[in-house]
Amino acid sequence: MTDRWVILDVGETLIDETRVWSAWADALGIPRLTFMAGLGAVIARGGNHPEVFAFFGSTDWQERRPQLEAAYGGFTADDLYPDAHPAFDRLRELGYRIAILANQPAKRTAELRALGFDPEVMAMSEEMAAVKPAPAFFARSLELLGSPPPASVAYVGDRVDNDVLPSIAAGLRAVWIRRGPWGIIQELPPDARPALVVDSLSELVDRIDEAWAGLPSVEQGR
Repeated sequence: MTDRWVILDVGETLIDETRVWSAWADALGIPRLTFMAGLGAVIARGGNHPEVFAFFGSTDWQERRPQLEAAYGGFTADDLYPDAHPAFDRLRELGYRIAILANQPAKRTAELRALGFDPEVMAMSEEMAAVKPAPAFFARSLELLGSPPPASVAYVGDRVDNDVLPSIAAGLRAVWIRRGPWGIIQELPPDARPALVVDSLSELVDRIDEAWAGLPSVEQGR
């Protein structure tokens, strides 16, 4: 086994979030296509996801969380990207140490375990008492991994603001997976250089060694 770690994000990395955003649209009584368009508009102007609720004039969305959770019901196998399990298994076969650390409610840890994910380390932000993009999230992540050198750790996520830039700042190898609304709409600042840019976890597996071989250009993976 190598001494290199690969940390996987959850939303739009392992899990396709179409269903949860659809559940939010239903809970708010907004047509799904309209709600998704509003989410895209918020992302395009640099906003964070809570702003989509303000976009539609919803001030009580936090109070609707129980209704949302009841309708959503948590992660299911149908929410997984098709390459999630194969990539996870292949990374392990290649000798990488794997963690799953993400901005999610604590209950998602058990749900992911029920779906067959058994990394060496797994915790959600609610359990970690730290939320991306705060530096504390990445500091806590390294602690959970046993405090390895930051440069021996790759963080794989879809968001420039929450994943790529703060992991670079923390000294990790940032891997940008360009899928989902943030991965498609967001753009890197001109001076940001992730270690790797991919379009899928399948591509990640094929190119993971490049994360430690240098800093390829953004055009790779496109």
